[in-house]
Amino acid sequence: MSTPRRVLLVDDNTDAVESLAQLLALSGHDVRTASDGPLAISAATDFRPEVVFCDLGLPGMSGYDVARELRSLPFGRDMVLAALTGYGQPADREKTARAGFDAHLVKPVDPSVIESFLDDRS
Repeated sequence: MSTPRRVLLVDDNTDAVESLAQLLALSGHDVRTASDGPLAISAATDFRPEVVFCDLGLPGMSGYDVARELRSLPFGRDMVLAALTGYGQPADREKTARAGFDAHLVKPVDPSVIESFLDDRS
């Protein structure tokens, strides 16, 4: 079991994000969700997550833009940002790194991979 973390999940796929949120909460994490970029920025400002898992294909504001915006905030430099996306080519990974993501996880991601990722941040 990983050290409990404040985790923000950002994805417009409501079923997927809620399922993952429930699993992480059962593991003891404090989890919030957001379905688009502006909601993610607002949630991060209020919640101050330690880790953010963010989809790239969000409505209105891409996950890349979310990462850049979060990194520009005073508290955003210390959080861990992980892209959680269906895009997995080397160019996609380079683009997420340039946007400020610390990691690139390709969907579908087994929940045990998410837990291992959180464990590695302990």
